[in-house]
Formats: sequence, structure tokens, C-alpha cells
Amino acid sequence: MNYQIVHKTEYSYSASVNLCYNEARLTPRNFAHQHCSKSQFVVDPEPGACRERQDFFGNTVYYFTIQQPHRELIVTVTSHVQVRGREMQLDFAEHLAWEEVRQQLQTDLDPGILEIRQYVLDSPMIPTMSELRVYAEKSFPKERPLLEAVEDLTTRLYTDFTYDPNFTTIATPLTDVIHHRRGVCQDFAHLGIGCLRALGLAARYVSGYIETDPSPDQELLEGADASHAWFSVYFPQLGWVDFDPTNNQIPTDQHITIAWGRDYSDVTPLKGVVFGSGTHELSVSVDCQRENF
Repeated sequence: MNYQIVHKTEYSYSASVNLCYNEARLTPRNFAHQHCSKSQFVVDPEPGACRERQDFFGNTVYYFTIQQPHRELIVTVTSHVQVRGREMQLDFAEHLAWEEVRQQLQTDLDPGILEIRQYVLDSPMIPTMSELRVYAEKSFPKERPLLEAVEDLTTRLYTDFTYDPNFTTIATPLTDVIHHRRGVCQDFAHLGIGCLRALGLAARYVSGYIETDPSPDQELLEGADASHAWFSVYFPQLGWVDFDPTNNQIPTDQHITIAWGRDYSDVTPLKGVVFGSGTHELSVSVDCQRENF
């Protein structure tokens, strides 16, 4: 599937900002199931300096500074991406017990496994929590296949938690999400990762987009598509497999990957330091359109 994605972020400031430094992780990744042929950044006002780099996780980071007074900042990123079907040969994993995978992660000294171990550890937004282990254990009885267990966990998160965009913010702790059983895709991804890590399994956070599919009687509105988040689990011999608890599915060709890391703090789409005073308003819109070639 081929997509053109336009992600537009607008900041409006109540008072003049004299200087700002920013980092953006908004360029789709290239990997086995996805290829980004072109991604264009347009920043208004024009940056005084800008450069591109790869972070620790291999995500593309666009750094820019604005060194003139401004009351508005607009960042528009237009990307062209091909997403291939993610149908995977999961037959061998149907009988792979989750304890076997945990044991390999704990004892295997292969350099690739040692690198993956970082995704078993705590991260800034996903600390060790007894509540997460208790919740996870219901999906992970003794000798249950890892694939079956993660699918069950994904379904339970989808069923037990209510999607509520007005309940949480970026700073809402997981304890509140668990207690109130409400949140958004970021929260559900963090919950899934925390549950898996509590059992000694490797899981990482994935940020990206999901193509919306309106009903036949509705027209797709401009900017109606959305930034999205889900999680990936490590399977020996297979690699990373994605799971989307917000929609209770294994992503295929309607999920576009931007970045991955330990949690949201590693893949924040746009962050920076502003020198000025006053308040600001933020507006974000995403258009995800299929392209025919």
C-alpha cells in the first residue's frame, strides 16, 4: 500500500518567542515492511540552523532552531511511504512457550539478544509495577504459547480499558490509567509493554499513523487521520511482531511506522526549548491518503 502523509503541527504563542530549539521525529522509518521514498520538512518561520541525524534507536531526528522573534510556529512534514503486508510465518511460534522466550532473553549471550535485553528493563515512563504483573499473569499461565498469550493480553486491554482522549495527558502516570481503566493509544501501548516486561519479556513502543476508514456514507475529512501508538514483542528467530491494543489487531498495511524506542519519551514527535513568556495553543492534523502508481 502506498501513502502520502501530511503531518501539520501549529503552535500559536500569546507573547513573542525570541529563540527556540527543536527536535522532530516525524520521518517514517525504512525496514523490512516499509519504505519511505521521500520526506520533506517545511518550517515556518524559516530555521536559522537545521540538520538531520539518527538517534540511538535508528530513528531519523530533524533538529532545527529559530533565532528570530515569532508568535507562531508551523511544522509541515510530507512523506511518501510504501507499506508491505506484514503477514508473517507464525506457525513455529504457535507452540513456543512464553517461559522459553524469557529464559533465552535471560541466558543467551548472543550479541543480538544482549541488545534486545534493554527492552526488558524499566524505562522513564514504564516503571516496575506489581499491578502490571498481576494483570499480565491472567494471560500468561504456565507453558502457554507466547503468541497466544500476547494476543489474549491485547484483547483484554481492548476490552477492559475505555478509549477516552479527555482523560489523560502525556504526563499521566500508568497508575492512574490502571485505576480508572481509561486512556488513549499511548497509554494502552505503555500498559502492554509494562505487562510484558513485568514477566521478563522484551517489548518496545512504536509510534506512527493509522489510516482511518470512514463508513460508506461518510466523507473522509481533511486532517481526520491520526498519530497512533502500539507495541512490539520480540520472538526468537522471527524478530519483532506488532500488536495494537487500541484496535485489538496485529497491524498490517494500514499502520505506518515513524519511530520506536523504550517508551513515548524516546519517540516524542516534536519537542524543544522555547525562550519567551506567555501561554501557547497547539493544533495537530494528519492526512493519510492512498496513492496509486
